[in-house]
Amino acid sequence: MKKVKRRIVKVTTMDAIKAIRRGGREAEQDLLGPGFHSLNHVHKSKKMYTRKKKHKLAGE
Repeated sequence: MKKVKRRIVKVTTMDAIKAIRRGGREAEQDLLGPGFHSLNHVHKSKKMYTRKKKHKLAGE
């Protein structure tokens, strides 16, 4: 019978942080679906100037 060497794996704090982040991302994707979802965004004023056609037509 052949002796199998076992590798000793030490779990570092960085490994724990990575696992927590990975779990958080997976939980967020379960809730919101795949892709990027911004949680915080700046409120845009109605008076803010824009060149897009869809905004120009609404203002006329």
